[in-house]
Amino acid sequence: MQMAATPLRPDSKLPVADFLKTHWRDVLRVACCAFIAAVSTVFGTLVISYAKTVAGVDGTTTLWLVVGANLVALGTQPLFGRLADRIGRKPVFIYGAISSAILTPVFLLSLESGSIPLMFLAAIAFFSCGYAASNTVWPSFYAEMFSTKVRFSGLAIDTQLGFLMAGFAPAIVSAMGGIKPGGWVQISIFTGVICTIAAVSALTAKETFRVPTKELGLK
Repeated sequence: MQMAATPLRPDSKLPVADFLKTHWRDVLRVACCAFIAAVSTVFGTLVISYAKTVAGVDGTTTLWLVVGANLVALGTQPLFGRLADRIGRKPVFIYGAISSAILTPVFLLSLESGSIPLMFLAAIAFFSCGYAASNTVWPSFYAEMFSTKVRFSGLAIDTQLGFLMAGFAPAIVSAMGGIKPGGWVQISIFTGVICTIAAVSALTAKETFRVPTKELGLK
């Protein structure tokens, strides 16, 4: 029988310290899952630089690749949401992470093909049909890892750690040589590592999509 979540002490002088002490497993798990946010930065900003500098794709085309994939994602994300309500958050999130890792090199190599239709198909597959799955479910998936007593603190701390990784993604990949000929390898490695970390961390989470909100962390 699972023990009830440990509440924070109301008289604590450092409530955040208490939170980190009593819920460190959930904090670490969600923080690692939140690294997946870096995929969006890779797609939305880093790839534009790579396409222009290395692949010779004009800025207008790369901009439309990003816009087009985001527009298609407006249609795929509700479908991923419905799927998550049927089979759970974990499998949908993990699928999004794994598919992002696999499709990153496919998309990057499509930029060097010179075929605009192929670029659009690869962009839609990578972002709209891959990453969009994780992006759809993370708000509920992360929230359900915390009891209602500490949910806001957990989400606030962990999502910012993920966004921090996303913010530094261009600098990290550039330092690795990602904006140079053959840089698709470095970009793919970086994306693959963060997606693997996110997927493995998600595997350690309990599936709670059928648990009533008030009972999260109590069973």
